[in-house]
Amino acid sequence: MTSPPVIEVRHLSVRYGEHWVLQDVSLTVQRGEVLALIGGSGSGKTTLLRQILGLARPAQGEVRLFGEALFGGGLRREQALRRRFGVLFQHGALFSALSVFDNIAFPLRELKRLDEALIHDLVRLKLHQVELLPRHGALMPAELSGGMIKRVALARALALEPELLLLDEPTAGLDPDRATSFVRLIRTLCAELGLTVVLVTHDLDTLFALASDVAVLADRRIVVRGPLQQVMQSGHPLVRHAPARARYTPAEAA
Repeated sequence: MTSPPVIEVRHLSVRYGEHWVLQDVSLTVQRGEVLALIGGSGSGKTTLLRQILGLARPAQGEVRLFGEALFGGGLRREQALRRRFGVLFQHGALFSALSVFDNIAFPLRELKRLDEALIHDLVRLKLHQVELLPRHGALMPAELSGGMIKRVALARALALEPELLLLDEPTAGLDPDRATSFVRLIRTLCAELGLTVVLVTHDLDTLFALASDVAVLADRRIVVRGPLQQVMQSGHPLVRHAPARARYTPAEAA
């Protein structure tokens, strides 16, 4: 039996007041794909990501994750569905009053089924996965560099062993060296954990490094969708000025 798409967006339309941001958008993401959403400012890429996250209901259409409607069927079903994906927000969105350890432990404690000894071991594992040390767990968010904030936020996104990872501008605010290091970490974890990934990015180097597929948003819709190399050859203005050499090896050739 063929498994359903990890993400299926069906005829989605979103508006703010009288202004339509997305109109009749359909999109499918299969298991194991790494899809980048790109577009100019105000093109709707972050709005589309918010719809996939279930942070807002569309004016028309629907989003399905793992073959199930994102909304409906009761709170417990919706919560179970949301535990199957993790999110890395653009600026980390760490809880400022909680330590690194407690930020990562937060989703584990929300399950209310794990004892503290197991949570402690799982948090240490997540710190190791993002190349941080156990002692970093005692730090507060205000004591972290930008690169460390991203790593802690990634560890928290992976805390529940998700099948789907959603990334909003994963390298925003990082200098080139830290961005390179962080992207390599994401790429390694995606390969090791077999994740399906959707990312929003404006950075072409990040696009080259991570994405196997690209969807270009413009004029309230997806105007180009396909494998990275195919989209790069499409001549669309958003991608035709891509640098001849990026900081990373393109994802398809890695």
